[in-house]
Amino acid sequence: MLLCRAEAAQESYFKTTHVIKTLFNIAGTLALVLAVMGLFLPLLPTTPFLLLASACYVRGSERMHRWLLGHRILGPYLIGIQTGRGIPLRAKIITLIFLWATLAVSAWHVPLPWVRLLLLLPGMGVTIYLLRMKTLTAAQSHAAANDSRLK
Repeated sequence: MLLCRAEAAQESYFKTTHVIKTLFNIAGTLALVLAVMGLFLPLLPTTPFLLLASACYVRGSERMHRWLLGHRILGPYLIGIQTGRGIPLRAKIITLIFLWATLAVSAWHVPLPWVRLLLLLPGMGVTIYLLRMKTLTAAQSHAAANDSRLK
């Protein structure tokens, strides 16, 4: 009788754990999709969603987390942020160019002057955030890429 209760409790624990891991994987995948969309949409932030995807995959799937850290483009960027080393200068420049270009196009098509001014707020916020973040040198960036391939 006691053994049956212990087995039932253990089985229930494994089912609950499986459900929670599945939910973390779903949340991680959704965050990853939003992060990739943020690469192309200026008002959708990439970094927070990428960090959220990494955190969810750590708890949900070791395989997905390893894949994310080993990704050719996202891996070194993510490792640089997580370790506090920063992001590459090239990534900062490309991000700022795309950000301000798309904001300028958006402002051009919006007829309301107050909306144009409102577009400046996220642009300035993201610019300040990026400029305050540490910048990886080329050597550090290559080291981060090599680190991600080794894991």
